Amino acid sequence: MAVEHNMQSSTIVDVLEKILDKGVVIAGDITVGIADVELLTIKIRLIVASVDKAKEIGMDWWENDPYLSSKGANNKALEEENKMLHERLKTLEEKIETKR
Repeated sequence: MAVEHNMQSSTIVDVLEKILDKGVVIAGDITVGIADVELLTIKIRLIVASVDKAKEIGMDWWENDPYLSSKGANNKALEEENKMLHERLKTLEEKIETKR
C-alpha cells in the first residue's frame, strides 16, 4: 500500500501575493559602539504591502507628496497662494490702521 503525502509548494508569485495582501512589517535597530559608548544607532522600520492594504491601515503619504503626486503639487500651490494672501491682508490691515 502506497503512502500519499500532501506536499504543497508555493511559487514566488504565491508568496508575494500573500505578503502584499496581508502586509509584512520588518523592524530592527543597528547600534555601533566602542567600549560601551554608543556612536551610531540606525532604526529601520519597513512595511511591505499592496497600495490597497497600505491605504486600509492609514498609510497614504504618497498621495500628498509633491514629488510623487499631482495632488501634492496642487497643495504646494495652494500653500503659496495662502501665504501670499495672508501677507496681502496684513498689508491692507496696516494701511487701515495708519489712516485712523
